[in-house]
Amino acid sequence: MNPVGLISMQYARPFTAEHFPLFGRMKSLGFDFVELLVPEPAEIDLAAARRALDDAGVEVVLAARVNLQRNLASGDPTAHQAGVDYLRYAADCAAALGAKIVGGPLTGNPLVFAGRPPAPVDEAERLARKERCVSGLRQAGDHAGAVGIKLAVEPLNRFESDVLCTTAQAIELLDAVDHPSVGLMLDTFHMHMEEASIPEAIRLAGSRTIHFQANENHRGFLGTGATNWVEVCRALHDVDYHGPISLEPFRRDDDRFGVPFAQWRPPHEDESERLAASVSFLKSHLTLTRYRR
Repeated sequence: MNPVGLISMQYARPFTAEHFPLFGRMKSLGFDFVELLVPEPAEIDLAAARRALDDAGVEVVLAARVNLQRNLASGDPTAHQAGVDYLRYAADCAAALGAKIVGGPLTGNPLVFAGRPPAPVDEAERLARKERCVSGLRQAGDHAGAVGIKLAVEPLNRFESDVLCTTAQAIELLDAVDHPSVGLMLDTFHMHMEEASIPEAIRLAGSRTIHFQANENHRGFLGTGATNWVEVCRALHDVDYHGPISLEPFRRDDDRFGVPFAQWRPPHEDESERLAASVSFLKSHLTLTRYRR
């Protein structure tokens, strides 16, 4: 059975030492690991966090936080190098916490959350961006491999990235990187917008996928949206995926006019029952879709 985890943003951002008791709550709800945002320097004590994780019996995967100042795709040499250095730092954090994977939009070039509109680029710049990402991922991959970490590159939807949006683009990039410590991370939320078929995209990715995020089209709790989880789980079985699967159901129940859904908000009520139902929903689908009848 795949380990199933929960993003730390479900409860708090930033996630600091005062939130460490939540690891035990996650475990009690049926989660096997927490997907923790890569902590900024001095945000948490890594040794203390690892002790808290171990005490709760919870594993950990890290999610990278890129920006325009640490950006592999950037033509600014300083920003590009900062992107490489950040991924090396993220790998070191992962090793200290006992994680094995750092995932996220590692290629950089964020859009909406960076306040940067997309703009067309000529062919020379398109190829230059690709080469900068390839070079940066190879350098970061060398360091990650040396400390026992794998990097998982995530395609984002067109409103959040203008360098990597689809599984096919990710395969092109990873084939060029050709590094044993650099793989693929898929997120069904983004796939709803960019893939003609989520199951077929999963099959296309095949063994390249080393981390998976199971999210509804509206980022609500599993089973409340438009995702065909039977077909998604069958596709995961078809490619023999046994890696971690994390949930990010952090859209809150607030449909008032003008409330920005893209803005993260902390929980305003206890969501434990729905979280427990979500992890049970996914694990039951993963079990039953092994069988075709």
